[in-house]
Amino acid sequence: MTTVELRQKYLDFFKNQGHAILPSASLFPENDPSTLFTGSGMQPMVPYLLGERHPAGDRLVDSQKCFRSQDIEEVGDNRHTTFFEMLGNWSLGSYFKEKQIPWMFQFLTKELGLDPSRLFVTVFRGNDTLAIPRDTESVALWKEAFAGVGITANDKDFSERDGIVEGDRIFYYDEKKNWWSRSGVPDKMPIGEPGGPDTEMFWDFGAEKKFHEQSPFAKEVCHVNCDCGRFMEIGNNVFMEYRKTENGFEKLVQRNVDFGGGLERMLAATENTPDVFLTDAFLPIIRFIEEKSGKKYSGDDATTRAFRIIADHIRAATFLIGDPRGMGPSNVGQGYLIRRLLRRAIREGRRLGISGTFMVSVADIVITNFSDAYAELTTNATRIREEIGREEEKFGRTIEKGMKELEKMLVGGTVTGEQAFILFTTYGFPLELTEEVLAEHGHHVDREAFTAEFKKHQELSRSASAGAFKGGLADHSAETTRLHTATHLLHRALRTVLGDHVWQKGSNITAERLRFDFSHTQKMTPEEIAAVEKMVNDAIVDDLPMQCMEMTVEEAKASGALGFFEDKYAQIVGNIKVYMAGDDERGFYSKEICGGPHVTHTGELGSFKIEKEEAVAAGIRRIKATVTGPGAR
Repeated sequence: MTTVELRQKYLDFFKNQGHAILPSASLFPENDPSTLFTGSGMQPMVPYLLGERHPAGDRLVDSQKCFRSQDIEEVGDNRHTTFFEMLGNWSLGSYFKEKQIPWMFQFLTKELGLDPSRLFVTVFRGNDTLAIPRDTESVALWKEAFAGVGITANDKDFSERDGIVEGDRIFYYDEKKNWWSRSGVPDKMPIGEPGGPDTEMFWDFGAEKKFHEQSPFAKEVCHVNCDCGRFMEIGNNVFMEYRKTENGFEKLVQRNVDFGGGLERMLAATENTPDVFLTDAFLPIIRFIEEKSGKKYSGDDATTRAFRIIADHIRAATFLIGDPRGMGPSNVGQGYLIRRLLRRAIREGRRLGISGTFMVSVADIVITNFSDAYAELTTNATRIREEIGREEEKFGRTIEKGMKELEKMLVGGTVTGEQAFILFTTYGFPLELTEEVLAEHGHHVDREAFTAEFKKHQELSRSASAGAFKGGLADHSAETTRLHTATHLLHRALRTVLGDHVWQKGSNITAERLRFDFSHTQKMTPEEIAAVEKMVNDAIVDDLPMQCMEMTVEEAKASGALGFFEDKYAQIVGNIKVYMAGDDERGFYSKEICGGPHVTHTGELGSFKIEKEEAVAAGIRRIKATVTGPGAR
C-alpha cells in the first residue's frame, strides 16, 4: 500500500460515515503565540472542541501536515520524524466511544488488512484526585470488537512485575501515558485548555523485533508502551470531554472525539516493517542518497542514521518552505528551525561522502511524490528550490570559514569546549565536524564544557522566546483585540499601496505589538510606509463599525472578502465568519474571513504606528506595529 492509497482510504472511510473532508491547515499557526508550528491535528480544532460551531459540521476528517521541532534530536532511529502527516477525525458532540472504537477497529483490520491478533490497546486507568474515572466503557467496546473476530482480549493494569502474558491485550495506564491535551499531562495544562483520557492502538512487529542485545531495554519488562522496537503506536482516540479550570476539571458542553494517527506509522504496520524510512514516504529519497553517496542503507549504524536525518530534514524543509504561509531559512524564529534542518542534512551528506550539491534534487523528489495531495508544493516549487539551493551554497562557504578558524585554534594545540561552542554559534560550524578534525590530529573536544555553554545558550533562547510569545491573541484581552483588528486594516492598506500580490503570510500578536508577515519582494520605501500608516489611521479616525456576518464560502468570495479560497476554505460546506470594517452608507474598508475577536468600532484603536519593516525570507516582508489605544490620537 502506498502513502497516496492509505491517505485516500482513510478519508473515504470516514466520508462514508458522514464526515466532511477538510484540507490541511498551514504548518504555521495563525494568531497562536504558544507555538511556532502546527504540531498536531488537534491544534487548529481547539475552538471547535470548546464548543464553537464548525462551518463544515460536527463530523470532520483530514490529513494534517505537522512539524515538531522538539523531535529533531530524536530523528535517526526507525520511527521518529520531525514532519509527518496526522490522519484525524473528529466528532464535535455528534458521537462518542460507541462509534469511534468499532470504526477504528474496522478501518485497521478491514480497510488496511491488519491482523487483529497483532493489535494491542491501552486505556486510561483513572485518577481519583482528578475525579476522572477508570475507562471501563472503552475496554468493553474493545473486547466486543476483538470478540467479533474470535479473539479473547484480557484487560489488566500494566505492571512492571509481570509485563505481557498470553491473552493480555488491553492495558490500563495512568495519565502520563493515556491522557491527551495539547500541553500534555493534566498538571501541565493551562486554564481553559480541553483534554481527556485516550485509548491508543499499537502494532506488534513480533517479539524478535525487540533488540535485546543492542538496546537499553534488554532487561526491562516487555510492554506495549515501550520504545524497545517491538511495538509501535499507530493511533490515538482521545475522548475530549474535560476542560481545565482553576479548581480542577469540568465537563465540556459537548463530548468530543479527537483521533490522531501517524500516516507513516500506519503505512509501516501494513508493510510489517518497524522502519518508517522503508515505506514509500521515504524510500525514493533513500534510494537517491544511496546512488549519490555510493553507500547502502542497512542496519542501525551511523550510516543509516545519516540517511534518515537527510531524508526527514529535507522533506520537512520542503513542506515548510512550500507551505502557503511558508518562509525560508533565517537566523530567527521559524526560519532558524528551517536553517537548522537544512544544515544538519548538509552535515550528514558530508558524513556520507556526498560531494557537490544534492538537496535540491531531494526536494524535487518530495515535490513529485506529494504534490497530488499538497498542490502548494508545485505552486511554490521555484521558491523551494531557490531557498534550499541558496542555503546549501551558503553553508558550504560557512564550512570553509569555520575550517580556517579551527585551523587557527589548532596552532595553539587542542580546541577547548568553549572554543568549539564559538565555532558552533559564530560560524555555524557543527560540533561533529570539529570533533572529526580534532580526531585527525589526535585530540578531542571537552564535551562537558561545550554542553555547559550550550545550556547557557538554551536558557537565554528560552527566555527570549517566552518574552516574544507571551500573552498573545489567545488571551483575548483588550490590547490584543485592538491589535488584531489593526492587522485587518493593515492588510487592506498594504494591498492598496503595494498591489494585489500582497497576501498575509502569518501574524503574531502580543499585548504590546502586532507582527504581520506578507508577500512582497522589495523593501518598502519611506513613502510607502507613510502611505500605509495614513490609510490605517484614516480608517481609525472614521470610527468604522466592525461587523461580523456568517455566509457561505462562495458568498464570501463574491463579496471580495480576503481568504485562502483555494486552500483552507475550498472544501468547507456551510457558513463561515467574515469580519467587515465599514457599513453600507460609507462602504466597506475591509472584508476578511476570520474567527475574531475584534473591537466594535475602529476608533477604539487610537492611532497606528509602523515601528519596523524588514525581510524575513525571500519574497516575504515583516511589519511590526503598535496602536496607542483610544483617545490618544
